[in-house]
Amino acid sequence: MDPHLLRTFVSVARHGSFSGAARELGFTQSAVSQQIAALEADLRTALLTRRPVAPTPAGARLLEHAGPLLLRLEAARAEIAALAAAPTTRLAVGVSPLALTPGLAGALAEAERRHPGTTTTVRVLGRDAIPAAVAAGKLDLGLVDGATAPSDPLPLPDVAPLTTVPVARQPLAVALPAGHPLGRRPGLRLADLADARWLHAPECGVPLDRLRAAAGGGFRPAAGYHGADVRGLLHLVAAGHGLALLPHGAAEGAPGVVAVPLTAPRLVHRVELVHLALPAGPAALVAELTADAPHG
Repeated sequence: MDPHLLRTFVSVARHGSFSGAARELGFTQSAVSQQIAALEADLRTALLTRRPVAPTPAGARLLEHAGPLLLRLEAARAEIAALAAAPTTRLAVGVSPLALTPGLAGALAEAERRHPGTTTTVRVLGRDAIPAAVAAGKLDLGLVDGATAPSDPLPLPDVAPLTTVPVARQPLAVALPAGHPLGRRPGLRLADLADARWLHAPECGVPLDRLRAAAGGGFRPAAGYHGADVRGLLHLVAAGHGLALLPHGAAEGAPGVVAVPLTAPRLVHRVELVHLALPAGPAALVAELTADAPHG
């Protein structure tokens, strides 16, 4: 299957238009039509209806394969290009909102000291976006966080043969508004909170679908918070909009908030470093220093 034809198919399906895909890809509309026809001939089935332009059942199934396939190809190109390229002083790091550890900050400073002229950029991204950005070569390193059993790795998407290294771990706590009836308890069981008011904060809290999976249902959102600023989430908790499950260190001491340790099920907040093969340079040094840092 020609990846160029596959990219054209994805673009047409996303735009719902041959002309929109032509503008995005820099082709004529006729060339886009010819490429779709060639892909359909190769697979011996119709992939798109024409009026309106939409995936057929076979096309919808192909779209599910197309994203991972194209990302794998992009990852292979990015990794080989990085290994073959001259040493670079660019250092691009992506972190999910709760993944920036003191160990990473110290490692970045040490890399700049040992490699003068290094230009470091740290970007805060969603958890799911980081592995894909690393695979595509847009990031040299990524740090991703999440809730998992103490001995389990994070369930990261299989986008490329990424190296993953655990770099930090700490207990989880339920963030409640000060004065909440449960705030004086020494610990809380997740199953006992399934019917409580929860904040849906998929980027900087433990996502509610993860809580449902761990406790077997419940956890309907009372309000949503789509952002990366943990302080904003804690302000909403303090005002009584809902509860949140966070690393104990992120919730403890926040104004108007009580952090009660989670006692069951046994879950921890885990941070992992993800990267492709790294040539010698600042990125490889940061990866080495971060992996060697004491785990929390």
